[in-house]
Amino acid sequence: MQFQNVVYFLVWAGLFFVMMRFGCGSHIMGHGHRHSGSHAHDRGSWTPPEGAVDPVCGMTVATATAKSAVNGSHIFYFCSQECREKFEVAPASYVGANDPPPKLHEEHRHGH
Repeated sequence: MQFQNVVYFLVWAGLFFVMMRFGCGSHIMGHGHRHSGSHAHDRGSWTPPEGAVDPVCGMTVATATAKSAVNGSHIFYFCSQECREKFEVAPASYVGANDPPPKLHEEHRHGH
């Protein structure tokens, strides 16, 4: 390999590193942009509930170890990969109008 090729590679590798560390890819590397102030819909502020009910089989599951799927703006938790696959094939048959699942972003209500 010629010296010119090595320098060319090192320049591009350095540029890639700088962009991933400080630029557009920084959120992937865990060095996201810092914002001052409070945002009502900050994605970092949402935490899942400790437990949820599997909409397919009705089993109560711990969300930390459950399989999950997103449908619309809701997250559903499942006891197994099989239940999640059944749900993903026909989600409308498992989602009841009377029991809405937890939303991705909780709404903040001020003054209550």
